[in-house]
Amino acid sequence: MFGRKTELKKYEYSQEELEKFQYAKFRLTNGDIWVKLTPQNTPNTVANFATLANDGFYDGLNFHRVIQGFMAQGGCPDGTGAGGPDWAIECETNADGQVHKRGSLSMAHAGPNTGGSQFFICFVPCPHLDGVHTVFGNIEVQDRDSFKVLDQIEQGDTIEKIEIFDKRD
Repeated sequence: MFGRKTELKKYEYSQEELEKFQYAKFRLTNGDIWVKLTPQNTPNTVANFATLANDGFYDGLNFHRVIQGFMAQGGCPDGTGAGGPDWAIECETNADGQVHKRGSLSMAHAGPNTGGSQFFICFVPCPHLDGVHTVFGNIEVQDRDSFKVLDQIEQGDTIEKIEIFDKRD
């Protein structure tokens, strides 16, 4: 549960399996957002997110917290910001690439090592979050379509599905 001390889950995917977790495609009601994941830097966070996505955990959830000029947060199964799976994962905030910039996908939590399923995507650079929350993906700089959809997210918008790919179509 989000914000509660629970078992810390560690994934044991092989390097070959992790390499298949390269992209996340967020299917939203107003379009798609493609995020390049970073399994080479944040393997456990990417494995957790990809496993939940592949299991359909995020299907039909919403962005329960959207603060314009900051970020959009989703991944709470009860839609309040207090929910999550029965486990938490360890933060990977010392990994390479821990810079919150426009389009960064990062793990939400209520303190170190309490994240589970909730994530947020930054609308703007958020350097005050660097080293505090695990960045595990980014919208690629040249992807104008994904940024356009990101800028349209409003509180309550539905995440129809999140799909994980080894390459972008």
